[in-house]
Amino acid sequence: QVQLVESGGGLVQPGGSLRLSCAASGRFFSINAMAWYRQTPGKQRELVATRDSGGTTNYADSVKGRFIISRDNAKNMVYLQMNSLKPEDTAVYYCNAVFNLFGYVTDYWGQGTQVTVSS
Repeated sequence: QVQLVESGGGLVQPGGSLRLSCAASGRFFSINAMAWYRQTPGKQRELVATRDSGGTTNYADSVKGRFIISRDNAKNMVYLQMNSLKPEDTAVYYCNAVFNLFGYVTDYWGQGTQVTVSS
């Protein structure tokens, strides 16, 4: 059973920073891309940032220059460093990863972690 567990969400003032973490566990051969998404009530889940196994990153325009996605491949973890946070960054943040499962490829989601940016 493959599992993704996020941590690090919370309440922060505008202009502040938070670091989200996501740990992958279970039986798998390898992990391809890892990513962060976010969702607010009534809206579709949107891509925030991705990082593939080779280190290539991609960011939503709304977070470029403020957020940094990083990975620790040895620990099967992905991080999202969020700086200069704005109220519009408030959302539930989800970790997603694409796994090679000994013969097929599929993705899994974490349970989500709430980030609230408010004074």
